[in-house]
Amino acid sequence: MQKEAIVKSPSGRIKRMDARSGPLTVRGKEPGFIYRVVNDVDDRVESFREAGYEVVSDKDVAVGVKRVDRASSEGSVKRVSVGAGIQGVLMRQREDFYKEDQADKEARIRELERATKKEALDGNYGNLKTTWE
Repeated sequence: MQKEAIVKSPSGRIKRMDARSGPLTVRGKEPGFIYRVVNDVDDRVESFREAGYEVVSDKDVAVGVKRVDRASSEGSVKRVSVGAGIQGVLMRQREDFYKEDQADKEARIRELERATKKEALDGNYGNLKTTWE
């Protein structure tokens, strides 16, 4: 009976990135916040600020995959190229505010669905069945 060899990674080896990591992956997130990359076009960044988001400039937070040819921007606004010449700005919002906003969105969707269902059941459109009520 042969013993299986245990393979250990060499000490000092850089930790490999998860295969699911991509250019918009955020590392070093502070707990209690929801992070997102906002395209820096028109007034989107300012609109997100008005909605309760803040621009992330924390030097401990990194966006994207580590690359040698990409300059570091420690201490400044975290930006990432999102394609077509557009830059994205890393922003975050408190998790409780985010959950409140999501609940408001869900309530609006439910109201629209109720209105649609009411119109659909006026006898002119046939049958409508939903699983949420």
